[in-house]
Amino acid sequence: MLTLAALEDAARIVYRHMPPTPQYVWPLLSEAVGAEVAVKHENHTPVGAFKVRGGLVHLARLAQQLPAGSGVISATRGNHGQSLAFAARQFGLTCTIVVPKGNSKEKNAAMRALGAELIEFGEDFDAAKSHAIEQQQSRRLTFVASFQADLVAGVASYALEFLRAFPRLDAVYVPIGLGSGICGMISARDALGLKTEVVGVVSDRFDGYATAFETGQIRDTGAAFSFADGMAVRVADPIALAVIRGGASRILRVSDHDIGRATRLLFRATHNLAEGAGAAALAALMQEKDKMAGRKAGVVLTGQNIDRDWMVDILAGGTPLPGRPKPLAEPAGTD
Repeated sequence: MLTLAALEDAARIVYRHMPPTPQYVWPLLSEAVGAEVAVKHENHTPVGAFKVRGGLVHLARLAQQLPAGSGVISATRGNHGQSLAFAARQFGLTCTIVVPKGNSKEKNAAMRALGAELIEFGEDFDAAKSHAIEQQQSRRLTFVASFQADLVAGVASYALEFLRAFPRLDAVYVPIGLGSGICGMISARDALGLKTEVVGVVSDRFDGYATAFETGQIRDTGAAFSFADGMAVRVADPIALAVIRGGASRILRVSDHDIGRATRLLFRATHNLAEGAGAAALAALMQEKDKMAGRKAGVVLTGQNIDRDWMVDILAGGTPLPGRPKPLAEPAGTD
């Protein structure tokens, strides 16, 4: 676990390149949930997602160790890659990103616009990650894992901001991809000495962290589709899992239909766009409306980088499906 001094050192690096993001209690959102709901707006970073904080911290430190003009390589579905591309540009490094075939066109375009070289390989994140690791030696690049201490320390700066602004939250809901966001939240909560429950959220199609949290056994969930691509990780990281099991209260599973409803509610109540993982925390809170009634809850809107076609489907009342040109309508009254 990271100390408060370590988290604040990392935050100072972050703030050289971006300001803190806002957090608000939205009345219509609180009314819909039946609790006081504070939203941490990580959709307001320079890349539209929380990951940039960790990228800045890690590459700032890495750049001090590498020769000028060196490069990094990693794998991503989008936000981690945008984070590294943004940070690499700040510190004079090159950036190569491996993405799975069929990855979000708009996230791919954003990474290229930030200066990253993109390689498309494999059917999912885990296959892309394996290829990136293979490429690091032949291309003489430094591999940047999606979960490590610098990344956790960097993204924990959002948790410090949120918990200092709302120190009396009863629970805060955090989506889990590979785990840096929730581990940052746990680290900040503990460093500040607060009692807020940290609740993890996973896709029901990629529930490896939930199963491992419950059983202690890590397993591969297998390939699947979810438009919440930021949570589409098949295998839990053992170090992240240890932190989560030691500091989270529970992990909830949410479906793509749940996430779609939460996306629409966020848009209706706050006029903010959310990608799938970004709306997952609210989807989980909606599962626990009865449990949280009259209490204070926080949700992390981790990112807004959703493809336009998917957002059109969701706002029309559907749920994005692979290869489906039109939305799949939900039963009337489900919103």
